[in-house]
Amino acid sequence: MEKEAYNNAPFEKDSGESPPNEAAKIVEEKGIQLGEAADLYGDIHAAEEYGYVKRGLKSRHIQFIALGGTIGTGLFLGIGRSFAQAGPLSILLGYTFTGVAIYAMMMSLGEMATWLPLPGAIPQFCARYVDGAMGFAVGWNNWYNSAITLCAEISAASVVIQFWNGAQDINVAAWISLIIVLVICLNIFAVAIYGEAEFCFASIKIITIVGLIIFAFIIDLGGGPTHDRLGFRYWNNPGAMKEYKGTGSTGRFLGLFSPSGGVEMVAVSAGEAENPRYNIPKAIRRVFWRILFFYILGSLAIGVLIPYNEPRLLGAIKSGAPGGAASPWVIAVYRAGVPVLPSIINAVILTSATSSANAFLFTGSRYLYALAQNGQAPRFLLKCSRRGVPYYCIIITAAISLLTYMSCSSGANVVFEWFQNLTTIANLFTWMSVSVAYIKFHAALKAQNVDRSTLVFRSPFQPYTAWFSLIFFAIITVFNGFYVFGPFDVNSFVTAYVGVPIYFALFVFWKIFKRTKWLKPEEADIFTGKDALDAQYWPPRVARNMMERIWFWIA
Repeated sequence: MEKEAYNNAPFEKDSGESPPNEAAKIVEEKGIQLGEAADLYGDIHAAEEYGYVKRGLKSRHIQFIALGGTIGTGLFLGIGRSFAQAGPLSILLGYTFTGVAIYAMMMSLGEMATWLPLPGAIPQFCARYVDGAMGFAVGWNNWYNSAITLCAEISAASVVIQFWNGAQDINVAAWISLIIVLVICLNIFAVAIYGEAEFCFASIKIITIVGLIIFAFIIDLGGGPTHDRLGFRYWNNPGAMKEYKGTGSTGRFLGLFSPSGGVEMVAVSAGEAENPRYNIPKAIRRVFWRILFFYILGSLAIGVLIPYNEPRLLGAIKSGAPGGAASPWVIAVYRAGVPVLPSIINAVILTSATSSANAFLFTGSRYLYALAQNGQAPRFLLKCSRRGVPYYCIIITAAISLLTYMSCSSGANVVFEWFQNLTTIANLFTWMSVSVAYIKFHAALKAQNVDRSTLVFRSPFQPYTAWFSLIFFAIITVFNGFYVFGPFDVNSFVTAYVGVPIYFALFVFWKIFKRTKWLKPEEADIFTGKDALDAQYWPPRVARNMMERIWFWIA
């Protein structure tokens, strides 16, 4: 099936230079990197001219990128605002419901990314299986979301540093500059460097959150310095569910609407993963347990350690206190009387923010790269270094990080916050687009006589799983800004819903400009790029002892 089927091809597959039976030959003679490029572009000369990304992410990189994508600054810092707004039971239920829907969406994404692991992945799946206009809309929406979130994470890291007294006298612009240079260096040289950095960052986050959950268990049972057994006292007073924008059952129900992003990073990195047919399913299957352990147990731990009306938490949120001062974990440690831990937790929050900035620069550059492959961004963005890094994509995405300096002055910060507001529901549109793409992918497999039982990774209960996640996230999108209606507030309304017209404006623009069509299942391009990957063989890892068996299971 030619890429013209979805009206996006930057290259035409009519040269006859790399038909399917040539893919294995190119892989054997010139390697998987050029083989994949030639198979996608249909032209070995274009592949040699532009190069291609390199599969330099090892199994442990992929597993820890998946873990790191689950544990963001939200789990350490942002969760405090939701907790104060809704109460312990509401946030526990909210994370549980949302976690189930995210798991359903990730299973759909995992099946597509295992079948055809492409760099950027999501814009390509939407363009190939649904409509070129959807690929354009979700691609540019995701790129903008990643670029602005990159700025937000750099800004958060620079503020977190000011938690320590010695850093408060140094201009915040200096910290911003340092972090920007750091994340660019981690991305620009080789994808393996990015992978090693995320492996280290994720290790720190995992050890910390596991330690905090154990700490919460000990403190709750009276093992702290005060020997005060907490139990679930704060679920009784002030209560398990806080009323929000209403009273009684209505107010408690509205408190549930406090939805996390970044979990799809593992699919974005699929195009640069070694042995993706093994490593991607391994990471995807563990999404449920990561959400269960980190977010659900984490929110439960916070709920037993502090009440939602804790004065220090409310005061820190209201005043915009720097760093870990607004973290419910730090406040819980202060209440427990363990003086050394707040600085350690703040250091981990700093690591987490830097890790997120690093990850969003990577994902933003790969979304831009995917758009260029779709023919929806300038062709020069396809150019890769000898190490397989799309450096133009990284430079352009990193250039957006300069907007972070706007947060240094009070006047410009208003504009910076406005830029951030445009990304409010971008993740929800990404997840809905993935669900729609999978529904069409499932139909395309059937229409093109591909037996799903032959797939390396097959997600369960499809396509109903994808329909469930689509409907759930659509409901969350509609009710995302319910609070603006009582009383109605224009600024809050724009913040909550501006992402909706942006997404559809992008969709309609490309629909009209390129006259794309909604693809029929038999027209969907589910094969371009697959032959080269099928021709590559990765030998299985064989554990030589018990320690290696345990490590191979973890990573």
